[in-house]
Amino acid sequence: MSQAMGMDFDTLRQAMADNQEQPEGPARNARAEQLLVEAEKLNIPLAVIEALGHQLKVYNYSSEKDKMFVPFARLLRMWDEHPEDFDEYETHSLHWVFKWMSAGMLDQPHIPLASIEKWLGEMEHRYRLAGHSERAVRGAEFSVAAHLGDLGRAERAYTAWLAADRDTMADCHACELHSQGWWRAERDADEEALELWRPVLEGEYTCAHEPHTVLASSLVPLLRLGRLDEARAHHLRGFRLVRPMESMRGAYADHVEFCALSGNEARALELLAERPAYFTDSGDPRSRLDFMAVTALLMDRLTGLGLGDQPVPGPAGREWTASGLAVHARGEALSLAALFDARNGTSYVSERARGRMDQRPLVERLPLGVRSRSTRHSSPSGFAAGSGSAAGSASASARSSAAVVESDAGSDPSSLSALLAEARRLSATRSPDAVEAWAAASRAAEGQELDVRDRAEIADHAAMERGPEGIELFHEAAELYAEAGDPGEALAARARAAYVLALTGGPEEALATVSELYEGVLALLADGGTGVSQAASVLVGRARILMLLVQEDADEDAGESGATASGTAGSGTGDSGTGGDEVVGAAEAAVRELLALAEPHLSDVRMASRAAEARAMLGELAAHAGDAEAAAELLAQAAAAFVAAGLPWFAVEYESRLAGIARHLGDAEEAERAARAALEHGGPRLEPMGHAQLHLQLAEVLGATGQFGPASEHALEAAHWADEAGEGPTLGAWARHQLGGFLLRQGRWAEAAEILESALPDLTTDMHGDGAIVQTRWWLGDCLTELGEHRAAAEHWLRAADVARHWPEQRDHAMLAHLAAEALGHAELPAQAEQAYARAGDLWRDLGNVHGLIRSLRARAWVALRTDSGLDGARESMAAAVRECEEGLRAVSSSVGAEAVEARHRLVAELGHTHRQFGDLVARSVPDDTEDALAHYTRAISVFASLGDDALDARTGAELAAGWLEADLLRPAAAAARARAVLSAYAGVDGEAAQARRAEAENMLGVTEKA
Repeated sequence: MSQAMGMDFDTLRQAMADNQEQPEGPARNARAEQLLVEAEKLNIPLAVIEALGHQLKVYNYSSEKDKMFVPFARLLRMWDEHPEDFDEYETHSLHWVFKWMSAGMLDQPHIPLASIEKWLGEMEHRYRLAGHSERAVRGAEFSVAAHLGDLGRAERAYTAWLAADRDTMADCHACELHSQGWWRAERDADEEALELWRPVLEGEYTCAHEPHTVLASSLVPLLRLGRLDEARAHHLRGFRLVRPMESMRGAYADHVEFCALSGNEARALELLAERPAYFTDSGDPRSRLDFMAVTALLMDRLTGLGLGDQPVPGPAGREWTASGLAVHARGEALSLAALFDARNGTSYVSERARGRMDQRPLVERLPLGVRSRSTRHSSPSGFAAGSGSAAGSASASARSSAAVVESDAGSDPSSLSALLAEARRLSATRSPDAVEAWAAASRAAEGQELDVRDRAEIADHAAMERGPEGIELFHEAAELYAEAGDPGEALAARARAAYVLALTGGPEEALATVSELYEGVLALLADGGTGVSQAASVLVGRARILMLLVQEDADEDAGESGATASGTAGSGTGDSGTGGDEVVGAAEAAVRELLALAEPHLSDVRMASRAAEARAMLGELAAHAGDAEAAAELLAQAAAAFVAAGLPWFAVEYESRLAGIARHLGDAEEAERAARAALEHGGPRLEPMGHAQLHLQLAEVLGATGQFGPASEHALEAAHWADEAGEGPTLGAWARHQLGGFLLRQGRWAEAAEILESALPDLTTDMHGDGAIVQTRWWLGDCLTELGEHRAAAEHWLRAADVARHWPEQRDHAMLAHLAAEALGHAELPAQAEQAYARAGDLWRDLGNVHGLIRSLRARAWVALRTDSGLDGARESMAAAVRECEEGLRAVSSSVGAEAVEARHRLVAELGHTHRQFGDLVARSVPDDTEDALAHYTRAISVFASLGDDALDARTGAELAAGWLEADLLRPAAAAARARAVLSAYAGVDGEAAQARRAEAENMLGVTEKA
């Protein structure tokens, strides 16, 4: 019916119901205002009452809460003048929204306190007249007292509220528990609060806005209690619920606050950017106060981190920096608080606002898993910034002490000597801290007179940090070593230069150079002109260069194969190449020569390190040759040797490789052990990217063995460290992809969905492969289906299907189309569902998958009933399913063997189910055509009977369906016979299904006996 012609009452009611389903916001409110105008045209008091109630409800759940007082006042006047115009439902609704008025008045500081207190009395009076419990009244009084900061009155009202009987005016269990828990948390009883909230969090009690607000309110209490995993889960789960609901600005503010207090400032900024209107919407001043207070908290936090000049999202109309918005938000929050306090005659609201804005972080770092740019600066040393570990703190302390010594060294030669001595000590023990120690010595030596040996070592170690630019510096160091009378160390420095040359694209030239150095150092060693350590330095350089050539040959033969899509080390076995045997032989000989030189001197940590590296190289050569078992053994020996030498950080690379090879060999236990060892031995010395790669590798190892809980923890860490390393869109996206999958397998649907949605924008075909994109969307569809978001699930499955349609193997394409069709059906989009089922059916047919085809036809029949195809289209699809079953059976009828028997068995079962569903479809859609439905039930019974006990439940289900139709046809004897057949079939059979079937059969007998 057109708007110009007006609406009848039924059309008006349907329009209000449709509007109620629209997203919260001004558009829905405006529509409610239009519908009230339409209601007034009908000259039906109840129509106006219902339209006013609808208007009041949408105002209450929007940013325009201040508008709800006008329709309520009109409703109340109508009630007082003509209560007979209200039906039972509207009478209940009128009294119900008294509670909204109480809360709504508190939220509006321009409404005097005296008016609020008067309203409480009015509410109590009217509830008493209507015969309601005082539970809701005392709950409203508690809210007023708690807002005023009248703690004594609040506690008395709280006690009276809980003591009063629950009746139809009481808030739902979920909302009551939220308020009760909120009060316990306000009174510093976080454990009690969480216990009160537990039934809501576990889904025992829910409503339109719960567990939304409970999840939000629980965040800071969980942080205070150190229950960080729960806090993270509640944020991910709760924010999904709050995000689309405009009226939940207060709960949204709780999520911003959580991020600001848990080291997730970047995430908090993203939340602010999603809701720019929250800065200025004025219809609910109390929630605006909350939002501005947490904005000030966040901006102060950023300013404290030295990011005051960083651009941030803020109120429209100007560009904001963190420091600028901090001042503005604090001013707005305190101005609003002052309005409330002026109304209340207290300072309580301002004190609470200041307390909230002045909070200090409760957690330095709580990874959330979602994509987010870090607001922190990386540690210049490459160590994990802010790790908080004892080792990390000790390293920082050592660097600080070195800086103090360095600051005095310019005028104190003894201090410089101390720095040089410490640098040499650390080098002798192969400590990673030697790099910084030599850098400190170099800075302290500026302007100082040094002997030639000191200058040689400083140049040598400076070259190590400069990559390709260090080659010339290595040569300079070599000349200084020679001048100092150490020809062996001069050759070692030149060997280091050759290795850098090989790394930067000149391996052949480097090999020629190092070969000369090799001959020279061996001659020196034989004449006693140098030591074993210097000779080992040349030999290890030569071995490394040859290993690079081996890898280069392998890459030419097989392409890059050393890393998986996630960026972690793969097994790297089984590729011996088609050429390069001479290089491989030379490399192995060089490595074994190095090992033979180093092994007699393992008491020297430097030589122990050379020996361990040689074993690792032999392991790599074994892997190159395809001998994974030998590779694993040698790498394990190398890692153990590094640890035994007190050099666990050097074991990390090889333990990571070992983990990959162990997975390749199917040795899950060794893979997990090696991956955990790599993380442990890397410790605080790992750079962020190292943390990310190792955590991700362990996550994948654990996930492969079904340990999804621990796997998700490590994938979470991997995502965090990838973000810290600036690799969020690459390795971080893959980590989030994996994390989402692990959470999904634990049934943590909301968390998984939030993570997967966060990963999706960064996943690219070039970087991660289209398989990862399809899998992410597939998992997202699974999650969203579980969350009841069927339309969104269908969208992800259809988009994944559009990618998979180009794959050579089309089973995934068919499955995704089928899943999308199911979701579209659940989303009440039958026409689109029918199209998707048709697409899936064509794909199943092309694949020769008769079972998929049959099921798509049956499902298509059911959705066709709700489309233009109607009953005729539905019958056609179901009949096609019967034909496909029969054709499939004919195709396998002549086949022999166990597989053929199984195939026939499955197709017979499909035929039985198809006839059963055909009968159901006809019985439900054409009540007058019971004979046709009965015929299909009878065929189903016969088909299931041919399968014996394997189809007992299916057969008796069809028998009972047929029995009820017999009863409808006034054939009590036939119905009773079917009931007795079911009872006979389950004689002596136990189990839930048997019990249910017997109960239904006995019920049928009772009905037929009465007939």
